[in-house]
Amino acid sequence: MSAATVILATRLFFVALATFLAIVVWSKTRDAAWMLIVVGIVAGYADILYSLLAEFGLAPEQSGILGGVPVLALIFPVLPWIFFSIAFAVMIRKRR
Repeated sequence: MSAATVILATRLFFVALATFLAIVVWSKTRDAAWMLIVVGIVAGYADILYSLLAEFGLAPEQSGILGGVPVLALIFPVLPWIFFSIAFAVMIRKRR
């Protein structure tokens, strides 16, 4: 097992824990900003899960190429930050 795989597995464990806790928060709140943060955490889990599956060769990395880079490899790392940014914007707008 390579060091990269161990790091991915460790990240997967902690993001899975965060995802579980985020889903618990989701069930207790109906606030749009918090729901967007939860969606961002779940998207982060999907990113790490996809990276781990690609590392093991179980996920197709050539499923869509854009400029020589797989599309999913471009979308998954950025997606959580998009949701976090929208959530913070909603929080700022709501507090005014």
